[in-house]
Formats: sequence, structure tokens, C-alpha cells
Amino acid sequence: MRVNHEIRARELRVISATGEQLGVMPLAQALAQAEEQGLDLIEIVPTAAPPVAKIMDYGKFRYDQTKREKENKKAQHQVKVKEVKLSPNISEHDLDVKLRQAHEFLEKGNKVKITIMFRGREMMHPELGKRLIEKVNAALEEVAAIEMPAKMFGRILNMVLAPGVKKKK
Repeated sequence: MRVNHEIRARELRVISATGEQLGVMPLAQALAQAEEQGLDLIEIVPTAAPPVAKIMDYGKFRYDQTKREKENKKAQHQVKVKEVKLSPNISEHDLDVKLRQAHEFLEKGNKVKITIMFRGREMMHPELGKRLIEKVNAALEEVAAIEMPAKMFGRILNMVLAPGVKKKK
């Protein structure tokens, strides 16, 4: 933002402190009007032809601008990837608890990474993990879409679910 004598344009479209259009005038005249009212001349739209400037208090302008930026930042939702770890031999009740947790994460708009860790001799039966992944898919299909299908990475089977309804074919 350019203020007062930092403004380089020769002519400006000037707006008063009340929001009234004062028209196009030379920089010197606009600065004189701002000084007369005890306010600053702030260049608001430098890319316009001629640039738009407003007569107002610069401190108040900066305060309002930072306040608006904070409000916009609050309104944004950061999508996080939440992880739910399972074992191929998980009990039915434990699976229900983990599925409820994943369901909550998805409803809040977060992605969920389902991780099935194989330990020791569990690697001999990767079909248990595949079956478990299918069970998780079936349980969460109304609130999630598969973003990354199930893949084995060494002893770990991963899958990522994104919030949203799965498209039916």
C-alpha cells in the first residue's frame, strides 16, 4: 500500500472518507484535501486507470485489513490426514471402535489413512489384511471415497480415504 507522498501516479480517482466519489484529480490536490481533513491519502487500487485512492486514517485502515485477514483465516479449514492403525487379527469390538473414530474424522472433513501392520508370522496371511480393508471400505462407503487404494509397503498395508460420497457405477 502506498500512502500520501509514496503515491507515484499523477492523477487519481479519489474517494472521500464517507465513501463519496470526488472524481479524478491531480495528486497534489488530493493530498491537499486529505491534509485539510487531517487524514491520509491511501492508494487502494494501483492497477486501475487512473489509480483509485481513498482519504482515510491509515492506522484504522491497517487495523481493519488485519481484522479481515484473521476472519478469513478462521473460516478456512485445514484438511489433515488422520491415521487409524489396525492389526489383521483385530477383534470385532476393537474394529467397531476404530471405524467409529474414522467415521468422525471423515465427517469433520479430514482424510483418513487406514494402516494395517503385519507382525511376525502374520505376513504369511496377507489375505486377512485384504479382507479387513474390504470390511472397512464397506463400513465407511457412505461417508468416504477411496483416494489411494490399498497397497502393501513392506509389512504395512495402507489405504487413504477422503471425505465425500463414493460414486456408484
